[in-house]
Formats: sequence, structure tokens, C-alpha cells
Amino acid sequence: MLYRLIRPAIFALDAERAHRLTVAALKIWAPDAPASPAAGPLATTVAGLRFPNPVGMAAGFDKDGEVPDALLALGFGFAEVGSITPRPQEGNPRPRLFRLVEDEAVINRMGFNNHGGDEAAARLASRRRRGPSTSLRTGIVGINIGANKDSADRIADYAHMTRLMAPLADYLAVNISSPNTPGLRALQDEGALTELIDAVMEARGDAQVPVFLKVAPDLEPADVDAISRIALDKGLAALIVSNTTIARPPLRSAHAGEAGGLSGAPLKDAALQRLRDFRRATGGALPLVGVGGIATADDAFARIRAGASLVQLYSAMIYAGPGIARAICRGLEQRLSQYGYGSIADAVGTE
Repeated sequence: MLYRLIRPAIFALDAERAHRLTVAALKIWAPDAPASPAAGPLATTVAGLRFPNPVGMAAGFDKDGEVPDALLALGFGFAEVGSITPRPQEGNPRPRLFRLVEDEAVINRMGFNNHGGDEAAARLASRRRRGPSTSLRTGIVGINIGANKDSADRIADYAHMTRLMAPLADYLAVNISSPNTPGLRALQDEGALTELIDAVMEARGDAQVPVFLKVAPDLEPADVDAISRIALDKGLAALIVSNTTIARPPLRSAHAGEAGGLSGAPLKDAALQRLRDFRRATGGALPLVGVGGIATADDAFARIRAGASLVQLYSAMIYAGPGIARAICRGLEQRLSQYGYGSIADAVGTE
């Protein structure tokens, strides 16, 4: 209710400025809330990691790993920080982030703006050194890695980021599906993807951290089959389905014509279908993370029943406020009871 009262003031600000103020507020607001227990019907094990609940914050919100513990305190079972690149970069020219209020959507063309791998690694290493304490919540923190826009060797960038971040991450997410770095999605092609995954797996060294791959929703059936085959052959731990879309379904907002990746409610149907496609192509042998257009417990439960072991959101929090993770978790518990499932894992792939 409080968020509904203050939302007009937040929406009166430029979208990117509002985002930075939100992150700044979360850096200050880090209450000693009770830890989320990694037990109960919503707790689940994926890629050898115990998640307190299946609802995560997607990459893009906390680009530099500044507030993962504050996000966990909001009720998220895991937080994915990034995308982080080897060298700092400004990203694309502003304005580059647009609210499509009438559509409950967002268009962004941020372009992997971040302060670089070294700064983020120092911050995340400091968090690790503090160890378990009242200021740290039980929850998983993944690190989403990318390549610099002007890199002469993007695969080398991913290998470098793997070596840097593997000791600090609960899992690594390899992001090759952002539409805002020219040519990046070409790494989803079969030959390039095989070379990339080989480089990342080798770069982990002794830190055998699980590797997730984040894919685009704008894929052809042959792409889905090829990516699934490579992911299984190379031992990836999970696929994140999916990133923002370059497609434009019917939209009402004045910002509908802006270039960039579309997220939020209009992406829901396409992201759900792509999840089903990957579930079919992998035969259920590889965990899937459902992302795109998830705003309610019904949305999350539909994605879980379609094959997602975990779900993520970001755009929906802009419209619903910071209580969204807890609200979805309450709704998921109700649906487990309604359908007679003993745990969230029991519901995966049951549609």
C-alpha cells in the first residue's frame, strides 16, 4: 500500500534516475531481518544449490553487485547481479530506459553499463569475507557475466570474467542474449557457442561453480535444439529462458517505438512458449529458469508447471513494488496446497 502511494512520485522521475535512487536506498536499507530458511515447501535444490524459495531477482537490477543482501531481505530466494564486463563501460547514450506504463512493460537499451569486473569483484569478495552473520541472509547470489562492446575477443572476455568471478559466485550466468550489444547474440550460433562454453568451463579452474546460460526469446526451433544439445553435452547446470525481446507485440505506450529489449507483461506469452520449447528439447534433463513477464503467483506457477525449477523477475517490481517476492511466495504456497504438491519441485513440469 505504501508503494502505491509513492509510486506516482517515483514515476515522475526519469526511469534510470529512479533506478539509481532505488539502489541507493537499498544500500542504506539493509535491516537485520530474519534469514529466509532453506527449508519448507518452497525450498528447492537446483544445480547442487539449496534455494530458500524459487523466486529470484533477474540480472539488470543490481548491475555492480551493490545490494544482493538487501534483495534477499526483500524475500527473494536468490539474486543475480550484473551483467558485469571485464572493463568499465558507459553503455549506450541516454535516454536508454523507458517505462511503458500502459503495457506494464519496460524497454531498455542500456548496453552493459557497469563499473567493471575488478570493482565488482572487490565488493563481492568483501561480502564473502564477512561470512555468515546477522547482516547476511540465507540465499543464493549468482553473477551474470558479459563482454565489453569494443572487445576484440569476446570469448576471451567471458573466460577472464569466469576466472575472476568463479570463486565469488554461487553460480555464473553467461549472458549472450542481450540485444543491446551489437553482435553479441551471434554467440548463440552453434559453433561460437561450443567454443564459448569450452572456454568458460576451462576457465573455472578449481572453482567448479555451476554455469547457467541465458538465452534469447527470439530463437528459431533449430536454434533451440542446437543450444539444448550443446548445453547437455557440455554439462551446463541450467538454462535461463529468457532475456528481453526485440519483437514488438501490440503496445499502447508512447514509448512503444523505442529501440532496445522489451520486458514485462507483453513478453509473458513468448517467454512461456520458449520455456516449453526448451523443456521439450532437453527432455527435462536440464534445469530451466523461467524469466519474462512474471508478475503474479499465477504467472510463476504456470512457468514452474511448464518446466521451470526457478523463476526470475525485474520489470514487475517496478510496477508492483518491493513486496512482490514475498507476495508471489505466499501465492505459490497456496497453490501447492491447492494442487496437493508437497514441494515446489513436485510441481515442475506437470502441466
